[in-house]
Amino acid sequence: MLKLVYDIQPSSEKGNLSRSEIESILMKAADLIRTRVDYKYILILLFLKRLSDKWEIEYQEAYDEALEDGLAEEEARVEAKRDEYHDFNFPEKFLWDNLREDVDELPERLSEALRTLGELNPNLKDVVDRSDFIQFTESRENFKILRQLVELFSQRKFYNVSPDVLGNGYEWVLHHFAPEKAKEGEVYTPREVIKLLIEILDPKPLQSVYDPASGSGGMLISAYNHVKEEYGEDEARKLFLYGQEANRETLALSKMNMFIHEIRDVKLNNGDTLLYPKYRKNKGLKKFDFVVANPPWNQKGYGEDELKDGDFWKKRYTYGFPTANSADWAWIQHMVASAEEDGKVGVVIDNGVLFRSWGKKIRRSVLEDDLIECVILLPEKLFYNTGAPGTILVFNKDKPKEKEDKVLFINASDEYEDHPEVRKLNILADENIEKIAEAYRGFENKEGFSRVVPLEEIRENDYNLNVTLYVFPEIEREDIDIEKTWQELKKIEENINQNEFEIQGFLNELS
Repeated sequence: MLKLVYDIQPSSEKGNLSRSEIESILMKAADLIRTRVDYKYILILLFLKRLSDKWEIEYQEAYDEALEDGLAEEEARVEAKRDEYHDFNFPEKFLWDNLREDVDELPERLSEALRTLGELNPNLKDVVDRSDFIQFTESRENFKILRQLVELFSQRKFYNVSPDVLGNGYEWVLHHFAPEKAKEGEVYTPREVIKLLIEILDPKPLQSVYDPASGSGGMLISAYNHVKEEYGEDEARKLFLYGQEANRETLALSKMNMFIHEIRDVKLNNGDTLLYPKYRKNKGLKKFDFVVANPPWNQKGYGEDELKDGDFWKKRYTYGFPTANSADWAWIQHMVASAEEDGKVGVVIDNGVLFRSWGKKIRRSVLEDDLIECVILLPEKLFYNTGAPGTILVFNKDKPKEKEDKVLFINASDEYEDHPEVRKLNILADENIEKIAEAYRGFENKEGFSRVVPLEEIRENDYNLNVTLYVFPEIEREDIDIEKTWQELKKIEENINQNEFEIQGFLNELS
């Protein structure tokens, strides 16, 4: 028999989950699967539970309103199920409590629910219907884990959880499993690095933000949240967000991430950006106010011959072709080509782009065209898949006059704290982020931290952008009071002599 909750109280204590409560549930879920099961199954169950609970509260609100309008109870029930009252077409048979009613058929019910939701809701196609719980539970151990996960998520309702809180929970899962997935080659950009980049670029309502290597959507979500915090949610909805991701599984996670955060005005496409960019206009690339990314570092297989097989290569790789062993400068050139004539680009990339010989020709041309505004050396051990420090490069296609033929170098190698959870890793704390962002905004010299360097000096250094050539952290030196120190040393020496005299006396008595 189908179940439907008719007496939902969104203001009740059970309906209001805090961030810590959500994370507590997800921590228990993480403990259940450990490293034996792909963490994506936690995310899909979280997403499905949210959709189900939200449909129920939408139903309840529409039902109550129909009764107030004078409809009989049965008429109100029929009315409250109409699609216009709901974000998604969600058949009753797939509501959470109905799915878990027959434990033995749980894998089949979940798989059917996800497949049907993908068919009924075009914006969920290739998002929820990519997970096969039947195949997942072929092992007896996994079947038991699935039952435990479903019961864990059944303990509380997720309908009255704010998108920010639930979104933070979703991000917590990605963050929690990042060290393990890094060993398998997955790239996870620490959210504090993303926050720094977005803080620097400072997008505003009605502007566009594009991430050509969008992963799980962290850059775009951070841009949305930045505008939301500065201007309010209504203005954040006026931000135009675009992303492209090559991996279909990762793209599905990204779309779920957007739904969980209740970010609807976003376009996400699947495809190989370096060869087949999806965003086009007037038979060329679509242009954006901001282009941001943490592309795969030193990606192989994108030499000249490969890139010339792609679309718009003449308009994108105008400064030359990278080595086949590292696509870093291919990514950067695509990003610069995708920016408006007054646009900015922010890229998190390997330090090698700053000084390696194979990138010198492209580096020189970009510098001579006065596109690079700022180079930021990050602390080491921020990233899960490498101990290398990494760099943020900021390109400005419309530099103000006072910045022309100059580059700001920021050495933020000492701006970190120990990671609170992962040994041997570091994080950027809020004060670190603010200090770096202030230095970028100020565009001025600060001893041992930031320096505005004229292009002529960079030419003299053979277009080497290694930050430590231009800014080196100050070494703290302790002022020593020589006279005082000398007196202290003399006193120590006297004590030693006295002790030796007394010891010698004891030895003489013994002999």
